Amino acid sequence: MQRLLAAAALSLCCFLTTSAQTSNARSLDSEESSHWESQGNKLQSLLFHIENMYVEDVDFESLVETAIVNMLEEMDPHSVYIPAEDLQAADEPLNGNFEGVGIQFNIFKDTIMVVSPISGGPSEKLGIMAGDRIVTVDGELVAGIGVTNKDVQRLLKGPKGTMVTVGIQRGNEPDLLTFEIIRDKIPIYSVDASFMVTPEIGYIKVNRFAKTTMTEMYSAFLKLKRAGMQDLVLDLQGNGGGMLRTAIQMADEFLSEDKLLVYTEGRMFPREDTRARIPGRFEKGRLVVLIDQGSASASEIVSGAVQDWDRGLIVGRRSFGKGLVQRPVRLTDDSAVRLTVQKYYTPAGRCIQKSYDDGVEEYRKEKYERFESGELMSMDSLELPDSLKYSTRITGRTVYGGGGILPDVFVPLDTTDNSAYFSSILRKGLDSRFALTYVDSLRAQLETTYPTEEDFVDQFNVDAAMASDFQKFLTTEGIEWDEEGWERSGDAITLRLKAMIGRNLVQPSTFYRVISGLNESLQKAVTILEDGTFEKSNLAHDTF
Repeated sequence: MQRLLAAAALSLCCFLTTSAQTSNARSLDSEESSHWESQGNKLQSLLFHIENMYVEDVDFESLVETAIVNMLEEMDPHSVYIPAEDLQAADEPLNGNFEGVGIQFNIFKDTIMVVSPISGGPSEKLGIMAGDRIVTVDGELVAGIGVTNKDVQRLLKGPKGTMVTVGIQRGNEPDLLTFEIIRDKIPIYSVDASFMVTPEIGYIKVNRFAKTTMTEMYSAFLKLKRAGMQDLVLDLQGNGGGMLRTAIQMADEFLSEDKLLVYTEGRMFPREDTRARIPGRFEKGRLVVLIDQGSASASEIVSGAVQDWDRGLIVGRRSFGKGLVQRPVRLTDDSAVRLTVQKYYTPAGRCIQKSYDDGVEEYRKEKYERFESGELMSMDSLELPDSLKYSTRITGRTVYGGGGILPDVFVPLDTTDNSAYFSSILRKGLDSRFALTYVDSLRAQLETTYPTEEDFVDQFNVDAAMASDFQKFLTTEGIEWDEEGWERSGDAITLRLKAMIGRNLVQPSTFYRVISGLNESLQKAVTILEDGTFEKSNLAHDTF
């Protein structure tokens, strides 16, 4: 037992010594090593006494994990503990893939409905289609039993090379169709959408910074270049970050000539500069980057580099403010800690990390306080002391550090279409459910009428009859008719309904193409590029 207690105690401090042994980090001197040994012995002693003296039985695994979580929260909001059983799932978004059958699904009327098979995945190769309903998995009934998203993940995910048998109900087919699916690696896409907004302006939306992000970006670049793209709008709204390396690669696509992209520095790590190295695919065209209060970490590295070098305009609202770099450290039981080891700084020397001196809870509340303070409606509510002022590297424009990236062009949060009626629809996901039903009942007809995405975007409209059907559907789902709410939000509701139908009928990216009409920051970016504002913004046009 004492050995187990010792191991438990050491697991609480092992990440400290492990991080110190990482390349580029300085080694602990003898005095520091003695200090950490003393603290480890202290924890070991406490656990020993709990085991031998405490009044009740203790779950030591839970106790140790709670201690780790609480200790990390005392340090900063972004150092996190990941239990061994959750580690694979936590890494999947960053790895850019997972292992499974390769479908996008929704739970519809207590049944697993295939929204679309993932391109190149095993389900697509076997002929599984959008609209198929999965009724059985390995002979087990999964329809009509209250199946959840977690249940679907458990049943369909699994190691590459393993087989799962699904029974599918398709349209009016009287019998179940049986498919034996060999699980494989399935991509998790980082680029949600890429399309031409105007004949010359391209648009790319990136949802995370993963291992595969730049491969997806290259494909999007080429597609848009072939379509005539001269200017680019890069949408990082809501992008919470991801891999530092990927952020560096993306920034390098826009900046040239050995320019500093970012530098990192920590107590145990000397300053490390990262510079542009490769001929980027978009070093010359006009660039606008969209950010908002959900844009964090890697998103802020890219937008900070673009802004500090006067390369393009940042449009939207102040970003989240995460300027800390985490490094994964494995613990003795295959659990892990993502430990903050460095702060990162933009080329102008800005650390954009917002304060966490008041603790984790207050730190997390800050994004809600922005709404209450009025910041999302106007920049005037922000206090910007001279101590946070920095200058861009070429033209000397004033920029600010200490709490996110401030946009060059502010776009207030649009509440014009907001209503309690609209919020209720979104909260319950009723637009998605109606769209699923609509496409499922008319799929063959719709695919014939709108054979391409262009056809759907240009020709499909939510007419008065469909709007009426949707209103009746809402009533059956407990949303009382609200004439004032529809008057205020009707246009936004019907546009979103069209976007949802497009996602289910054509492909997921169609949603963003349709909904772009509600993206105020995107509309502002297009205006900036078309009305001469970009040229008047004191950028370094001749440098790139």
